[in-house]
Amino acid sequence: QPQLVESGGGLVQPGESLRLSCIASGFDYIYNIGWFRQPPGKEREGVSCINRSGSRSFITDSVKGRFTISRDNAKNTVYLQMNSLKPEDTAVYYCAAGTLYFDGGCPPRRDYDYWGQGTQVTVSS
Repeated sequence: QPQLVESGGGLVQPGESLRLSCIASGFDYIYNIGWFRQPPGKEREGVSCINRSGSRSFITDSVKGRFTISRDNAKNTVYLQMNSLKPEDTAVYYCAAGTLYFDGGCPPRRDYDYWGQGTQVTVSS
């Protein structure tokens, strides 16, 4: 019943920006949300995460300073703002929901209970 739907992906040139949305429905409670990405031919990797209230979040070093995560619980939506995009950011981006407490870093993939289907981000010069 719980579902996550990503949107906001697309084709952009290097240096441009995109804002991804993760819309949650059918959840009994507000969940922690993580963003992951999977470049072509590579494994899925964690990008960012945010806790239930939005008071705690983390960003992986490879995108730190360019990406930010936020949430609007009134809209059941978590955002990933991506600025200064680079070709190496090209990937399918996924959001995931989990319940485990985290501190000092994001939970690993195995700790998430629900996943969206992904949205394609392509950065091409």
